[in-house]
Amino acid sequence: MTVLTPRERVNQALSHHNPDRMPVDFLATPEVWKELIDHLGDALPDVEPSDYFDTRWEALLQFLDVDCRTVSYDQFVSAPEDKLQGRVDWWNALSRSTPNRMWRQVTKDGIWRTVWGHNLQVFEHEQGAYEEVTAPPLHAPADLDDLKKHSWPDPSWWDFSTLPDALSQLDRSTEYHIRFRIGSVFELAWQLRGMEQFFQDMVLEPEIPAYIMERITEVHVENTRRVMELASDRIDMVYLYDDMAAQNNLLMSKAMWADQIRPLHERIFSVAREYDKPIMYHSDGAVASLIPEWLEMGVKVLNPIQADAPGMDPQFLKDTYGDRLSFHGGIDIIKTLPLGTEKDVRDEISERRRVLGDQGGYIMASSHHIQAGTPIENVLAMYDLSLR
Repeated sequence: MTVLTPRERVNQALSHHNPDRMPVDFLATPEVWKELIDHLGDALPDVEPSDYFDTRWEALLQFLDVDCRTVSYDQFVSAPEDKLQGRVDWWNALSRSTPNRMWRQVTKDGIWRTVWGHNLQVFEHEQGAYEEVTAPPLHAPADLDDLKKHSWPDPSWWDFSTLPDALSQLDRSTEYHIRFRIGSVFELAWQLRGMEQFFQDMVLEPEIPAYIMERITEVHVENTRRVMELASDRIDMVYLYDDMAAQNNLLMSKAMWADQIRPLHERIFSVAREYDKPIMYHSDGAVASLIPEWLEMGVKVLNPIQADAPGMDPQFLKDTYGDRLSFHGGIDIIKTLPLGTEKDVRDEISERRRVLGDQGGYIMASSHHIQAGTPIENVLAMYDLSLR
């Protein structure tokens, strides 16, 4: 069989044909990246310096033969100086799960603030640290006039002129499958307002969440269009994330989702469809009841496939949607990777390849970011080439 480039391999799988081997992706918390890099040391390849990617992290992806790469909207933030409320830090946000730099401000109080103005506080634990949304900036405003006073970003706060250069840097060694990460709408909106308050608003004062999500959506639509105009020939897929479910059910009724969320996502997806780009959508949890609607909207790849959630059994998903939908993820980060043996990991990968990868349509990855405390041996077993 002809050996394919990573880009060819993923595209062939997403066309529902068996490529030369199962394509893979890698997402992890910073602690896992560091531990793997320290463990592998001089075995990692040399990678040329970059302004957009951490070269040691990129070296790890090359060592693991990972097929996918990401460019993200928050690599290209260029916010006006008079809007800043702290020093800019590109490299140390705990939200990073890829080699990409990520724009953040750090205030004097040690709070991390996004370009949208929501605040993240870092909390330490035995194996690392995590971020938690704190002090939602839009929690107090009581009406639309108050919301309008927020320092809302507009598309001029992004400079994508260097995107072609960033893409060419990714292509130095081979052609990877590259997706553009747009961001989120619903998640970002409730982080700005506060989750409890936001859900109350969706029922009692829907004009408030509608306004917040509209402001976010209009930026995502314009950013996606500008990225496509600049680099659609080298962007293989667009990627939106918005958690719509918990472990056992949706976070809201389907009717509320259809009324308040779906139209906004469709506006963003329509830009991808204009440029004939497949859409990858991320939502954790038990999202089975929304999959038919996502298919109607043009979603081609679903991530992350939490197999233990109701309705998310891999065999059911493949049998029901496998001719129209591809799957990304599926390797359990709650039990198998942190608590299982190397054999458990290998067995689960073999099963996912057998079921989800039958006639293509599968990119093997973890069911969310691999978490701190996961045994290195299990992570390395996950990327054993013999399993592909």
